[in-house]
Amino acid sequence: MIYVGLTGWGDHPDVYSPGSKKTDKLSDYGAHFPIVELDSSFYAVQPERNIRKWIAETPAQFQFIVKAYQGMTGHLRGENPFESRDAMFDAFCKSVQPLKEEGKLAMVLLQFPPWFDCQKENVDQLREIIGRLKDFDLAIEFRHQSWYANGMSEKTLDFLRDHNLIHSVCDEPQAGEGSIPLVPIATRNDKVLMRIHGRNVHGWLNPGHGQNWREVRYLYDYNKDELEDISNAVKLLAKTTENVYVIFNNNSGGHAAGDAKQFQKMNDLSFDGLSPKQMDLFEGGF
Repeated sequence: MIYVGLTGWGDHPDVYSPGSKKTDKLSDYGAHFPIVELDSSFYAVQPERNIRKWIAETPAQFQFIVKAYQGMTGHLRGENPFESRDAMFDAFCKSVQPLKEEGKLAMVLLQFPPWFDCQKENVDQLREIIGRLKDFDLAIEFRHQSWYANGMSEKTLDFLRDHNLIHSVCDEPQAGEGSIPLVPIATRNDKVLMRIHGRNVHGWLNPGHGQNWREVRYLYDYNKDELEDISNAVKLLAKTTENVYVIFNNNSGGHAAGDAKQFQKMNDLSFDGLSPKQMDLFEGGF
């Protein structure tokens, strides 16, 4: 099965019903897509009341891909709000547990920073992190080219296989060490994740917008030929694994929803069990 969704649900105006309130956004989103990447969990471990609310607002079959808290993956700059590393991981696990119990947790995404390169110290750190999160299905996304360059690709994939980890396959700008190539290989036979970041090389390398770097980093609208490239990669993945989760993250300019819908149409994909909301917002657009 191929599932399609977006990063977050709060910034995709094309999927909201006319007159929808802010509190309706997730329900509206669930009328179009069966999965979502929860990225607010990257910036703060979410309280249980938020998780319970989102569970209640989504259909029974809806799935969340939860992005791991930034302090767990080495992104955090400044003081850690938790009193210890143990407390940080404990809080995250407790936050995510209700999604698992309700059958709505597709996986936890561990996205490592561009400076997390392929060296023994970082491999050891990765082992420690996945040990702490052993109760969850984990997807690993590297952002330094060394994990795939100079003959390391197969070793990296073997490590993921050996530890029962989900490979996060990426389509992103090929912009040197701080990006990874498109490697459409699944490391588990039940799940693989593909994240679509756009191909804006200039924005990826040098956003130049300070705190507003997101305005350009993921600013990209895929054309039909490029979506065909992604479709071919997804089809390869679907031959070797049961479920392919495709997340469009190119939303700096609001293109993610439209590109995801076009990809869905190109591949004749439809989904059962969506929210009973207005379903025709994109009709006639492609």
